[in-house]
Amino acid sequence: MDLRKGMSMPGLMLSIVGALLVLAGIGLAAVTTRGLLNYRAAASRHGGEVMDLGSNARPQAGQHGAMARVVGTPEVVEAPHDPEFNLRANTPVLVRHVEMFQWREIRIGGNVHYELDWVDRPLDASHFEDPAGHANPVSFPISGKQFDAGLVQVGGFKLGPVLLHALPGTEKVTPDPKSLPENLAASFSRHQNYLVTSARPDDPQLGDVRVSWDEVPLQQLTVVGRLDGDRLVPASEAADGKGYDVQLGDVPVLDMFPDLPIPPEFVWSWRILSVLLTALGAYLLLAQRDHRDVPLAVGLGGLAVGTVACVMWIGGGGRDMYGWLAVAVLGLALTIWRLRRRS
Repeated sequence: MDLRKGMSMPGLMLSIVGALLVLAGIGLAAVTTRGLLNYRAAASRHGGEVMDLGSNARPQAGQHGAMARVVGTPEVVEAPHDPEFNLRANTPVLVRHVEMFQWREIRIGGNVHYELDWVDRPLDASHFEDPAGHANPVSFPISGKQFDAGLVQVGGFKLGPVLLHALPGTEKVTPDPKSLPENLAASFSRHQNYLVTSARPDDPQLGDVRVSWDEVPLQQLTVVGRLDGDRLVPASEAADGKGYDVQLGDVPVLDMFPDLPIPPEFVWSWRILSVLLTALGAYLLLAQRDHRDVPLAVGLGGLAVGTVACVMWIGGGGRDMYGWLAVAVLGLALTIWRLRRRS
């Protein structure tokens, strides 16, 4: 083709630049959309995309059903209470352990011997190889139990039972014999972090009982769960089988779920830039035909980018798909209007 009879060299260069800008704008929208789709697909295995609410967060309208990350030290509003021992502790979970001094059968190779030790369950001596002289009490006079706090909050969010039981760490509770009910005060005395029935705690006898308590310490945590009103609960449908996570300290979402890809940043900026680049490219192409029409170029840019992004979002996200569909429809309407005005 003879460029002198057709398009001039500067005009050809502007057309090439315009076409490249159109492709760049559509490509930028496609890359941003693909990055979001990949991130959300990975996040769905853990319950969905996580809103980062950070520290001291409070429930807000429109958050129900979303996954959220909350950071803070649990606040025990209604402390757990062990009514039998009248023991109360400022902890999310209080666990009572009961042990009895019993005979244990020890096998090493072909040798069998017996020793007295603290064991947290009744041992049936009738199954021993040599039960004579090694009889154990039939049952415990009191059993171990777990007591949950009535209400625990992180920030403004209450923890559901599953997340409450997932709180990490344990510490020994030092019991106070003075708070014991009268019926138990006559039987138990304190020895180290235990309440024991032994007359001589350093020399326990067969059948002696000791009781201890563990508590979950109050420490800074990062909690990820589903928002159910003002509660944090697991996402029951999550493919990972949990739908939540609890870790010590202020932990980023990508460290809590290392299988997640890095989500694209400045998404709205890239989306707007993709439309502007496509519109600028369309304007340069139109200018070669003496159609220097900015609204028409903007309409064509919105139509092209909106159509491509809308198609990519089909099946991947209703709100994003309908948003891009609206951009495409508005672009089409603007394009038709400008073409009719020109005709």
